[in-house]
Amino acid sequence: MSLEALLQRGVDEQVYPLARLEVFHRGNHVLSLGNAEPHCVFDLASVTKVMSTTALVLDAGLPIDAPLTQFLPHAAAKATLGDLLFHRSGLPAFQPYFERELLDRPELFDGAQPELRAAVRRSVLERVAATPQENPVGAQSVYSDLGFILLGAVLEAATRTPLDRLFSARIAKPLELEAGYRRISAWPALPTVFAPTGQTRPREPAPGQEGLWKVSERPTRLCEVDDDNAWCLDGVSGHAGLFGTALDVATFGQAMLDRRWAPPLPWGHDGTPNSTRALGFDTPSAAGASCGQRFGKGGAIGHLGFTGTSLWIDLERHLVVAFLTNRVALGRANIRIRAFRPQVHDAVLDALKLE
Repeated sequence: MSLEALLQRGVDEQVYPLARLEVFHRGNHVLSLGNAEPHCVFDLASVTKVMSTTALVLDAGLPIDAPLTQFLPHAAAKATLGDLLFHRSGLPAFQPYFERELLDRPELFDGAQPELRAAVRRSVLERVAATPQENPVGAQSVYSDLGFILLGAVLEAATRTPLDRLFSARIAKPLELEAGYRRISAWPALPTVFAPTGQTRPREPAPGQEGLWKVSERPTRLCEVDDDNAWCLDGVSGHAGLFGTALDVATFGQAMLDRRWAPPLPWGHDGTPNSTRALGFDTPSAAGASCGQRFGKGGAIGHLGFTGTSLWIDLERHLVVAFLTNRVALGRANIRIRAFRPQVHDAVLDALKLE
């Protein structure tokens, strides 16, 4: 089956409503496919963790062995920046910080209100910083949004620059990307073409999150960050918040491949039990890898986004695959992307005649 036919099958089988695939091989832009237009803007979700936060930590030259409290003295976690980047800090994976904010301040739904949103952002950041560790550092790998929310706050403290401006100046502008954060208090204009996600705030619980919060759902504005904690952080966070095109993501991936932002140690595991994590990025798991079993045999780094987005970089083949979808528009329980995404990466290798 051709790549074009496979991507259309994803629509027909309700894996996603919209998708865009952009591929670079050895520095050349070799594939551009999908039913979404090339300039369609997607909510990148946790791809933000690598495209913004990890890249900015490297760009700023922050020492990964520095304690979190060097930058955030009030933080409860006794961990280093590296612990946060490798998801070995012992912090919980997730907490619904948005619940209290939406219950206490329903006026958040009523407009931009920059002063209110700034106060809510401070409140959420303070609560994340005060969250204690559940496990000792390095005991296990727990993929944690909290760690990357804190890394975003570290970047703002270290550079004295808001995270959205920092990304624009140090990542987007040098690479000529359209990507960026959409600060809710600014009520930015809608992109000409965008991939919609959920329709209510808070979003419906993801599988496994049922019963974690009790807030009445209300309609949401279009093209605001899907993640509810990021929404209460005014759309600007280290764990989620970026919007961009598939070409933006692929261009960033090529920059990483070209070592524009080089890690202080080779890409790879850190020795944490049962971890596939590299510095900020993920690597393919031994079984059931989201990039398929053939991708990255000589080493690969990548990251997924909850909304249905992904970036994978095959280091040996010099191959970058950005595959963006809005699968959550069909409901957060729609997880067909898990079985479908590896097929796309296998089909890319076939299309390029790569073993």
